[in-house]
Formats: sequence, structure tokens, C-alpha cells
Amino acid sequence: MNYKKLGNTDLKVSTICLGTMTWGEQNTQEEGFQQMDYALDQGINFWDTAEIYSVPPKSETFGHTEIIVGNWFKKTKKRDKVILATKVAGPMRSYVRGGGNQYGLKNITEALEGSLKRLQTDYIDLYQLHWPERNTNMFGRLGYEHNDNSEWNKFEDVLGNLKKFIDAGKVRNIGLSNETPWGTVKFLEISKEKNLPRMMSVQNPYNLLNRSYEVGLAEISIREQIGLLAYSPLAIGFLSGKYRNNKKPEKSRLALDGDFWTRYNKPNTEKAVESYYKIAKKYNLDMSQMSLKFCEIQPFVTSVIIGATTMEQLKTNIESVNVILSNEVIKEINEVQKIYPNPCP
Repeated sequence: MNYKKLGNTDLKVSTICLGTMTWGEQNTQEEGFQQMDYALDQGINFWDTAEIYSVPPKSETFGHTEIIVGNWFKKTKKRDKVILATKVAGPMRSYVRGGGNQYGLKNITEALEGSLKRLQTDYIDLYQLHWPERNTNMFGRLGYEHNDNSEWNKFEDVLGNLKKFIDAGKVRNIGLSNETPWGTVKFLEISKEKNLPRMMSVQNPYNLLNRSYEVGLAEISIREQIGLLAYSPLAIGFLSGKYRNNKKPEKSRLALDGDFWTRYNKPNTEKAVESYYKIAKKYNLDMSQMSLKFCEIQPFVTSVIIGATTMEQLKTNIESVNVILSNEVIKEINEVQKIYPNPCP
């Protein structure tokens, strides 16, 4: 396994992070336990979850993934072996603390205490803001329309709220998710100006079908030591090749919840996937491993968050750390990006 520092801390996290969002929906607790056992044995020390998981978020499964992780901690007594990341939801449906703005002190307190209880732990290693409160582009939205009519907590107030939990020892580090370059820079500026806690990571989508992070945020990540935690590195499975030729394997995300994953239902998705498939085949590479390795080797990436519904998928994904991409492979991947630039932003 490979390791990188989280932000400017001395904490070394595995460059493969165990994603958990299918547990409690597509995966049972027993299957989640098997994945955690195997991942830890392979040197993965970094796990990511969220209060709203499993996905797609529903009131009846709210918190189920955290419960599964917490039950594993209780069973194995291995909490100290894991660098644990979770997230507090932004403005959400009414079943999450009544909806509305979420990063005020009352809401974060309720969210954090709920996560700690479900996870059966006294502290969170990395507590992330799942998405911005303000009206901005996220989750693949294009065409930014500026609107300041909505109310949202000031950056300094959010950081001040999080500081209380850091001072209490309940949170050790903080991070962002689904954030923009402007939002990332503002958090960093204000933390420095006002001596408030510093954001250590940005968890945003990054894969061969969506390299938009490279515009703006990549430079910020490197210069400011706030690395990317790349989620959806296989584009919900498109970059494994399993959806080629309009296939929808049984129990796959597209088969179960196709309407939820519209981000990937774009005109050039299939053409780009086919091009990447041909590269993998030409160089005798597993397509999933090629796609994951490309993400891992980027200098602005701290860790790549993998998600698997089967042990076979998990083993294949983890083995990507041992893959070497030649200059020729990287060159051909970049040529496809020029032809089909970010088909799934």
C-alpha cells in the first residue's frame, strides 16, 4: 500500500480509501464486515462514510452505514487502526434535522453526536462538510447562476463551530466535500486570518470522465496542501467497463437506481468509455485498475475512495496500487480527454 500525508498534518493515510456508501443498501452488514477485514489486512487505514449513507439517501436508511462501521469497531476492537472520515450533511430533506441550513452550531452538534453514537467512537479523525450551504454548483451542475438570496452560515462561524469540537477532542481534523475553488480558498484564508481550524482535504469527484478538478482546484490542492480525496473514481462503474454495450448488470447501481445517477447519462459517456476500454485492452491492463491508478498518481490527489459491492471488485480495486502506467498509456488517456473532454462533469 502507498501512503500520503493528510493536508499539512503528520497523519499518513493510505492512497486507497475504503468507501462505504453501499453498506446498508446494496451490501449487508456481514458483507461490510468482510470488506473492512480485508481492506485493513491489505494496509488500507483510511475509511470514508457519512451520516446520510447508505446511498441513494432515504429516511429509512439514514445512518445505516455508520451503524455497520460502528458495529465492526465494537466487534473487532480495532478503532485505533483506522483513520475514520465522516460527513455532516448540508441543506437536506426534512428528515435530516428538519432540513434548511445545516452548519450552525446546533445542527453540527446534533449531527456529530449522532455520528459518534452510531460509529461507537469518541472521536472522528476527519469531519467533512458534505456540500456547501450556499447556492453554488455541485453534483455535476453546470451554468452557474449567482443568487445570494438564500441564507447560509458565514465561513468564520462554521470554522468557529468546528473549533469547539476540535477543542473538545471529538474531531481531530476537518475537510470539505463537493466544494468549489472559491469556497476552498475562502475557508483557507479565513482560518489563517482568524486563527481558526484549517481544512485539510477536499472530497470531490475525479475520474477519467470528469477531470474538472484539474481546472483551478488542482493548483490549490498542491500549493495549499489541501489534497483531493477523489470520489467516484470509476464513475459508478462505467470505468470498469461493465456498462459497455448498454449492459446493466443485476444489482448494479444503474440497474437499481438509474434515475439517481443522471450525472453519467451524457451524450459522450459511452464513446469515451469505449476509448478507455481499448487502451486498457491494448496494454493488457484491467480497466478498473488503469482508471484508479491514473487518479492515484496525480500530485494533487491524497487518496482515491473506492466502493465495491463484491469482494472480487474490492480485491481488484485495491490491487490497482501495484499497477504501473507507462508514459504511452498516460499519453493515450490524455488524447481521449482531448477528444471527449469531461463528458460527465
